Amino acid sequence: MVKLKDIQIESTTKTPQVHFVANTGYLSFTGKSLPENASSFFEPLYKWATEYTKNPAESTNLKFNVDYFNTSSVIWMGKILKVLTKIKKNDHILFVHLYFDIEEYDSMGEEDVREALSPILDVTADASCSVGIRLYGIDDDGNTLKENIVLI
Repeated sequence: MVKLKDIQIESTTKTPQVHFVANTGYLSFTGKSLPENASSFFEPLYKWATEYTKNPAESTNLKFNVDYFNTSSVIWMGKILKVLTKIKKNDHILFVHLYFDIEEYDSMGEEDVREALSPILDVTADASCSVGIRLYGIDDDGNTLKENIVLI
């Protein structure tokens, strides 16, 4: 089997920083996601994630620290999440990390949390592996001030 190469893409004004590391199961999106051609940006990442599921790390951490995104980005990120939920390795856990501005995080009531998690719960409803969701409240410098975990 060919070793999957890590992906490191620096952010631009329209695309997020992407860091995918196969041997640790660390996959992250950071910044803004407004690519003019979402397919050309996300399709290689989707293909990478599909290959990763064939020989995943012990656990997978998918981090979404995206402060602004367009509809096409959400669709592609959802596809990547969906393919990762199909990992069929015994005892595999997929952790999805979601980052919110601390003021938004602090003002979130139970209904707001449900609304924020609803798209992820829809995508992970028929997951083959265990899924956990971590919510983070971060400051303007990206420092984590509060966090919660939800296991589904």
